Amino acid sequence: MTTNETSAKTVSEGGTEVFIPLNKLKKSPRNARKTPHSEAIIEAYAASIAAKGILQNLVVEPELDAEGSETGFYLVTIGEGRRLAQMLRVKRKQIKKTEPVRCIVDTKNDPHEISLDENVTREGMHPADQFEAFRRMSEEHGWGVEEIAARFGVTPQVVRQRLRLGAVSPRLIQVYRDGDLSLEQLMAFAITEDHARQEQVFDNLTFNRDPYLIRRELTRTHVAAADRRAIFIGPDAYIGAGGMIVRDLFTEDRGGFYDDAALLDQLVIAKLQSVADTIKEAEGWKWADVHVDYPHAHGLRRVYPQPVALSEQDKVAYAGALDAFNRLTEEWRSAEELPDDVDQLFGKLEAEIERIDALRHAYDPDVIARSGVFVVLSHDGTARIERGFVRAEDEQPATEVAEACNGYTVNADGEIIEGGISPELGRDNDHDAEDAGKPLSDLLVRDLTAHRTLGLRLALGEQSDVALIAVTHTLAAQVFYPAAEAHCLEIRPTSTCLADHAVGIEDTAAGKALADRHAGWAADMPRDVSDLWGFIASLDQASVMALFAHCASLTVNAVKQPWERRLRAHETADKLATAVALDMTAHWTPTVSTYLGRITKAHILAAVCEAVGGEAADRLVTLKKQSMAEAAEQLLVGTGWLPALLRGREPTARSTSSERVIEASERPANGLTPPDETDLTPADGDSATAQDEPLHIAAE
Repeated sequence: MTTNETSAKTVSEGGTEVFIPLNKLKKSPRNARKTPHSEAIIEAYAASIAAKGILQNLVVEPELDAEGSETGFYLVTIGEGRRLAQMLRVKRKQIKKTEPVRCIVDTKNDPHEISLDENVTREGMHPADQFEAFRRMSEEHGWGVEEIAARFGVTPQVVRQRLRLGAVSPRLIQVYRDGDLSLEQLMAFAITEDHARQEQVFDNLTFNRDPYLIRRELTRTHVAAADRRAIFIGPDAYIGAGGMIVRDLFTEDRGGFYDDAALLDQLVIAKLQSVADTIKEAEGWKWADVHVDYPHAHGLRRVYPQPVALSEQDKVAYAGALDAFNRLTEEWRSAEELPDDVDQLFGKLEAEIERIDALRHAYDPDVIARSGVFVVLSHDGTARIERGFVRAEDEQPATEVAEACNGYTVNADGEIIEGGISPELGRDNDHDAEDAGKPLSDLLVRDLTAHRTLGLRLALGEQSDVALIAVTHTLAAQVFYPAAEAHCLEIRPTSTCLADHAVGIEDTAAGKALADRHAGWAADMPRDVSDLWGFIASLDQASVMALFAHCASLTVNAVKQPWERRLRAHETADKLATAVALDMTAHWTPTVSTYLGRITKAHILAAVCEAVGGEAADRLVTLKKQSMAEAAEQLLVGTGWLPALLRGREPTARSTSSERVIEASERPANGLTPPDETDLTPADGDSATAQDEPLHIAAE
């Protein structure tokens, strides 16, 4: 009689612990569990068995044929998951298919009942006990994350999460056990291992214990990895300098949080200074200052590079590169895809053309010797270099010369001297000679120049072509020569700094386009402001209008401030937007950083509903705020959707589908619908009262 036959005979007697070959075990049709085990749990069972063996016996019954005789196989009533785990190990050639499995035969109880009892009558371990047990294994046995993961058949990330939760303050773990903290809230506290800080934040919590708020409080002094400073320095340099990056193992943290903001700022300044020193030495500037933010209030005059003639060598090289580029473009015009060598040749030709184009404008060496550079940190985490700023002490002194014009002379002190008195006459008459150097009285000067101003007003009002030149000159003189005071029309352009209202706006495509347009005009301006009138007068009509439009555009201010009451000004801005056919889809897109991450969940759903449809919005309802914003960003790509503030104005107000998406849970406690984003005016509405109306008229 064989060993297997002996084991079978013992088993058929029932009630004892026996070993049965794995290939003699089958799934029981009377097992109460009909839903198959997940692949993950089978993997976990297999890893556990490989490390520790089967800790709990399988319960089986003999398989009977139609006549009621035993077939030699056994049906697994309890332990089907462990049987499948062993089968997986066979498949991986870790064990043989005849591997003996410790089992208990049960021919007395109903198989269906005991399999149900096995799965129902039990209580799982409290998660807190599990977290602390994982931590103890790591501390007492010295096992690493990978080894623990292998022994329990879970991923290393799961082990890291459990170890991090096990490292939360014991006090907060007990609060979690008592049911006064949810698992999501405990996960939020696990973002840091500082028990004192965890308990401090917990003690300061109000009724609102949203995990997002807990994370925000715990990382208030940290810097997100998406911050421009962190991008500029990078994780390797920061860690190398002694910093530590805190990771949130339970949410998408986009690279974590830099824990030492002061250290990060030091590294940023040092790196910017290195860039500044390189620029200063290579280009010869007098000074180079570094700033994290652009110093908008620096008050310095700025100069721009001036047109210079190309050398003959550069002219020949430019013509050759341009001709080769045009020939190559014509040759491959119809090709759907360029070969690598052709694509590389295109790149080389473009680089050469751009290099020579850059030589067409240059700073005067004298300007470089008196001017400086600002090196600042851009919104995208790169070094931004702004050249050509002149400090007051480095300005060239004005030449003190007398000017003769229109019958009077201005001396070095700026006093007007009556013209027409010859030196010879002074020698003949001592009295006349004594009076010859006396200036005209202030009263007379005012009288005469007032009459002259009246004449200029009358004449200019009858000559629109000259008026256009005069207004353009007045605007350009102040825009490009702010300290010169060379204009005679009392028109002063005021340009609001948009960077004070929207961080990083200067680094957008629209911001760079405006800066490039301004730099282009600045490069064409004459060096001396006294030549500006002649420059503008020599332009063709289209160029004068283009310069006029550019200068006028810099004065536009449609920014809404919560304390301002510029209702008519904003109405005019709407009319201006209509007149220029403004399409903000060309300049702005809704992203997590620009919009979606800064509004409520209800408004996110409203945007998706309006742009894509209600079904798409419904799919996002259960998501958390950050995940919802990220999903919405993807859904809105290419739709052209804009917030109401950026759209063209409709003739009459109309309701939108967004109103139907505001959930009751997102409404304020008073039950009112959240205000529309365009409602930035006081509570009494957009209309001024009859009492206020005259004041608005006067102000406007």
